[in-house]
Amino acid sequence: MRILAISGSLRSTSPNTAVLQAARTLAPPGVEIILYECLGALPHFNPDLDGDNPPQSVLELRSAVGLADGLLISSPEYAHGVPGTLKNALDWLVSSSEFPGRTIGLLNTSPRATHATAQLTEILTTMSARLVPEASVTLTLPVQTLDGTGFAENPDFRRKLSSALSALARAIQSDQKIE
Repeated sequence: MRILAISGSLRSTSPNTAVLQAARTLAPPGVEIILYECLGALPHFNPDLDGDNPPQSVLELRSAVGLADGLLISSPEYAHGVPGTLKNALDWLVSSSEFPGRTIGLLNTSPRATHATAQLTEILTTMSARLVPEASVTLTLPVQTLDGTGFAENPDFRRKLSSALSALARAIQSDQKIE
């Protein structure tokens, strides 16, 4: 099973990216988590460019989504909202055939940040995604490391993220049986 992980942050030391890296370490057996690293390379969404020949970076995003069995998104909250780069990526996926019906887990790395999660829930639901509540969690971050290893070593963090990842994998398997 392949899960595409998308961090809503472009910051090189982002806790959101580190959490997704920790998720790769904690993935259940048989689950491969691929980190999408080209969020900043996407052009500003422009419907005029989304015709028969969209930009190459958009085609690559759509292909990565199409090859994934599910998505895991970890996003910061900027000014009570979804970061523009993440919203931009989602806008490029709105008219794609790869996105509707995607099974998704949402990770939040800040207990005080509730607006972005609420907005992502609304946006993704409107885009016909299937959000998995048990795979959508707020994580209290232990000591930060750039690659997420410090996160994965903390027992409480490990338990909560592992549980969310297992729930996402079960939901994906359930969806695959229905198809």
